[in-house]
Amino acid sequence: MTNSSCQAQLQSQIKVPATYMRGGTSKGVFFNLADLPSDAQVAGEARDQFLLRVIGSPDPYAKQIDGMGGATSSTSKAVIVSKSRKADHDVDYLFGQISIDKPFVDWSGNCGNLSAAVGPFAIHAGLIAKERIPTNGIVTVRVWQVNIEKTIVIHVPVVNGFVQETGEFDLDGVTFPAAEIQVDFMDPTDSSGSMFPTGNLVDDLEVPDIGTFNATLINAGIPTIFIDAESLGYIGTELQDDINNDQKALAMFECIRAYGALKMGLITCLEEAETRQHTPKVAFVSKPKTYLSSSGKEVAERDVDVLVRALSMGKLHHAMMGTAAVAIASAACVPGTLVNLAAGGGEKKSVTFGHPSGTLKVGAQAKSSEQGWGIAKVTMSRSARILMEGFVRVPATVFDK
Repeated sequence: MTNSSCQAQLQSQIKVPATYMRGGTSKGVFFNLADLPSDAQVAGEARDQFLLRVIGSPDPYAKQIDGMGGATSSTSKAVIVSKSRKADHDVDYLFGQISIDKPFVDWSGNCGNLSAAVGPFAIHAGLIAKERIPTNGIVTVRVWQVNIEKTIVIHVPVVNGFVQETGEFDLDGVTFPAAEIQVDFMDPTDSSGSMFPTGNLVDDLEVPDIGTFNATLINAGIPTIFIDAESLGYIGTELQDDINNDQKALAMFECIRAYGALKMGLITCLEEAETRQHTPKVAFVSKPKTYLSSSGKEVAERDVDVLVRALSMGKLHHAMMGTAAVAIASAACVPGTLVNLAAGGGEKKSVTFGHPSGTLKVGAQAKSSEQGWGIAKVTMSRSARILMEGFVRVPATVFDK
C-alpha cells in the first residue's frame, strides 16, 4: 500500500507543501518534487490526477472555483522543481499546462513566464547551497528545462541575503512593479531538427475550407505558427475581446493550429491536436501601428518594431507567453521570415513588439551555418513574486482514480 493510500484511510484530505507564485505575466502552483505525495513523484496518471485536482480541473463551468487555477491559460499552470540530475545545472524544472475544461495535463512545452520564478523558488526552497547566496548581489541559477531539454539561466537579485521581489521594474501585463530578473534561454531551438521544421522561412499553409496562408513555422522557445494579420482579416491591434468573443474566429485559429502542427511534424494526424493544446502556438503579426493597450495606455507606432497577437490554449493571450516571445525574437532576427519582414526586414539583434497589454523588448543572437539557422541565446527581463506559501489540500481519494 502506498503512502498516499495510507493517508487516504486516515483523513478526507491530504495537504501538500506548495508555493503560489507569479512569474512574468503568469501564475502557477510550485512544488518541490520531494514534497509531493509518493504517487505523484513519478510521471504518470497519478501525478496528472493530483495536479488536475490542485488546479480545479476539469471544470465544465470553466471557472476552476474548486481549485487554485484562475480560469485562464495564464493561471492554470503547475511547476515541479528538484535538484538537478544534469551536470552543471542547479535544478530540474518541469512544467505542466493544465486544461481548464478537459481532464489532461499538457507536458509538451515550457512556460517562459514562469521560468523567471523558478530561480527564486529554487532559492526559497533550499535547493541552492547557502554559500552560493551573497548578502547582496546576483545568484545565477542554471536550470534544466525537462519538457524541452534546454538550459535556462536565471539571474536572481538578492538583497540582505534574501531574494529581492519588490522593485521598480514595470512589466506590461502586470499591474504592480517588482524586481527585474534577467532570463537567458540558451540555444532555444529544437535539438532534434531544424529551427524551421519545413526547411523554409515562409511556407504556404493550406487549411481546407479556410484558405492558404503564408506562414513562418518555427521551433524556438515553443513551436509557433506566424501568419500575417491582414491575410486573416485583422489589422494587428486587436485585444482579447475582439478575438475571444468571436467563436468563429477561435474555431478558425484552432483549425490553423491543427494543420500547422501537422505540417511541422508535431502530430501525425489532425485528431492528435486535441490532446496537444499547449503546442504549437498561433500568432499573427503586422507592421507597427499606434493603439490603446488593454489598460488604456497608448502604444505609439514609433515605440515598437512589430505587432504580435498570440493564442494560447484556444484563446488570445492577454499579453505574451514567454516562450512565444522567444519564438518572436528568434524569427525577427532571421532575415526573410514574416516576423522579420513585418519588423522592417534586415539583420537584427533585438526586437520590441507590441502585444495586447503593451510592449516587450527581447534580444536574440541568431547564427547561420551549413546546417541552417540557429539561435545561441534569447534574453528578456521578467519579474517574479511569491504570492502565498503553505499547503494545498486535495481530497485523499484523488489517487483512487
